[in-house]
Amino acid sequence: MTICSLHNASKTYGRDAAMVWALRNINLEFQAGEFAALSGPSGSGKTTALNLIGCLDKPTDGWVEVEGTNISGMSKSRLADLRGAKIGFIFQSFNLVPVLSALENVELALQLAGETKNRRERASALLMEVGLGDMLKRRPNQLSGGQQQRVAIARALVKEPALIIADEPTANLDSKTGRAILELMREMNKAKGTTFVFSTHDPMVMEFANRVVQLRDGEIESDVRKNSGEDL
Repeated sequence: MTICSLHNASKTYGRDAAMVWALRNINLEFQAGEFAALSGPSGSGKTTALNLIGCLDKPTDGWVEVEGTNISGMSKSRLADLRGAKIGFIFQSFNLVPVLSALENVELALQLAGETKNRRERASALLMEVGLGDMLKRRPNQLSGGQQQRVAIARALVKEPALIIADEPTANLDSKTGRAILELMREMNKAKGTTFVFSTHDPMVMEFANRVVQLRDGEIESDVRKNSGEDL
């Protein structure tokens, strides 16, 4: 099943002589259960592509589909509803609410999505899954970087989204902690079948990914599934 796809998607900024191409005619599809990395040097377009995949932005030309739905004509409020229902986000800076406990941070995701049933129980169960069952009441400043990222993973997964967008999720972690976080996300990917798409500079993320899309100058340079070595 195709979770998200970009069709002849381009993104430009500015106009006329000042126009900059961030993406040029990109075609990409991500299937259910993929664990994929978008990589490339600064300015390659990977963050722009991630923003389109995550419905945080729309292409200048072409279109984006999420589970077969074209988002082009959606208003900002409808896009927000779609993100709330279908997509979870993990950021390099964790983006936890500092005055809330780990449990409250995860529960907040359900509250914002309009969920009313068993919010606390669902949040607590997922924090236990990511290894933080004894830290539910701790606030972010009482947690290590790796523990905060585990809270962020639980927050992203608690809505049971079809797609997780992870923007440089290991950038603020040491290599040992980063590997542990990637192992956790891979376990969750396998257990729940959730599609993960990363934007990354980190070779370790590309090592874990089962698909690596290399971007350069706004275009796809290569697209390789790691398990087969097949160039797509």
